[in-house]
Amino acid sequence: MSLLQDIQKLAKENLPEVIRIRRHMHAHPELSFQEKETSAFVASELEALGIPFTKGWVETGIVAIIEGKNPSKKIIALRADLDALPIQEENDVAYKSTVKGVMHACGHDVHTSSLLGTARILMQLRDRFEGTVKLIFQPGEEKLPGGASLMIEAGALKNPAPSAMYGQHVQPDLPAGKVGFRPGHYMASADELFITVKGKGGHGAMPDKNVDPVLISAHLIVALQQLVSRMAPPAIPCVLSIGKVIANGATNVIPNEVHMEGTFRTMDEAWREKAHEQMVKLGTSLAKSMGGTCDFRVEKGYPFLVNEEALTRRAREQAIAYLGKDNVIDLPLRMTSEDFSYYSQVADTCFYRLGTGNESRGITAQIHTPKFDIDESALETGMGLMAWLTVNELMV
Repeated sequence: MSLLQDIQKLAKENLPEVIRIRRHMHAHPELSFQEKETSAFVASELEALGIPFTKGWVETGIVAIIEGKNPSKKIIALRADLDALPIQEENDVAYKSTVKGVMHACGHDVHTSSLLGTARILMQLRDRFEGTVKLIFQPGEEKLPGGASLMIEAGALKNPAPSAMYGQHVQPDLPAGKVGFRPGHYMASADELFITVKGKGGHGAMPDKNVDPVLISAHLIVALQQLVSRMAPPAIPCVLSIGKVIANGATNVIPNEVHMEGTFRTMDEAWREKAHEQMVKLGTSLAKSMGGTCDFRVEKGYPFLVNEEALTRRAREQAIAYLGKDNVIDLPLRMTSEDFSYYSQVADTCFYRLGTGNESRGITAQIHTPKFDIDESALETGMGLMAWLTVNELMV
């Protein structure tokens, strides 16, 4: 059989084991930077496969190495994330989360089990490729400052340094068996906004005696949209949303202050920095003009994610060879963010989407929701395609 057929066969044969791994992880989720048991479980799976690894990266991260022939010829890195979200699962399945208020609602159990499946395949084929594959199991994708940035600082991309790096992410509105790619800019940077508007509270029937922070906040929410509609360069995607407003007054009570939280996202670092300055300036000056004050804090989050053009185009073509043209789609820009973006800032990367949905079976819930689940046949695609992409890139 051809190498492609061998990988497809191995992916099918390894599917029951990878489903077992995924279900164990799904039932035992851990929050960001707390993935001690998850890390120990991944380590045990690597030990069983005879794959050498080092642990303790950013406390719970793991870096493993699979060497083919001529190990120093070329290095490819593959990444999966370990952490779960603070969400109470509502699915009625045998592998439902056993941890109250914690759930793998973003598919990191899929990413990690799929990478372990890829590792199984590559170990079985290591006499058929040259080079080295570095497996990075990373903590804390869901929480600032992002485990990726800390793994990079700790040296996870050094000794040896990869010439290319792949990551994949579940996509529930894409059917299982399909994948998606986008060269160039793909996902946005993400910054968190924390705003406190202060005034002078009092009786709601006597606003002339107060400085109303609720009114100031309402003006500020509207005014902040100028950053998107009037100040952002036309060609740069940009989103600003306020998602939390707390004005703890009453029907006849104006509070002393209002707390707000939001997000700012874009795809240009120069505009991002300028926008931060403009937001703070706008909040301060607007509140002052209305008699109040504004404490405006921007917590800088993940940078934008850019897929290296040539690498991603090669990956797309190899995906077509592996899955067929009908199962490979072109992705639009996304204003969501991912800390894989840190890797994309320092290495040639390809971050693609793995379809996990199945409308006929009712598997349609989006990520970060209590009902999120996957069609587990997607794991066969996930492990097999990543193995196929890896061995092909090692031959370039």
